[in-house]
Amino acid sequence: MVVELKEMKHWLRVDGDEEDKLVSSLLSAAVKHLEKSGVKDTENELYNLAVKMLVTEWYENRGAAGDGKDKLSYSVQSMILQLK
Repeated sequence: MVVELKEMKHWLRVDGDEEDKLVSSLLSAAVKHLEKSGVKDTENELYNLAVKMLVTEWYENRGAAGDGKDKLSYSVQSMILQLK
């Protein structure tokens, strides 16, 4: 399953197309991050939620590096373990 840009923008409550490039980039990065983390089960609703949560964390905390927000939430870490 793949989270589409339109679905991700709706999830983030982003209107217009000004953020399309950023959101698309974050979507690609989230998929790659899960792949590199060993996630194999991509046909699971939990996978879609993990992608959405990763994108949300990165979107909402962009530019926040160095202030303790560089770690993934416990929920996302837990989902990654369950999807391996």
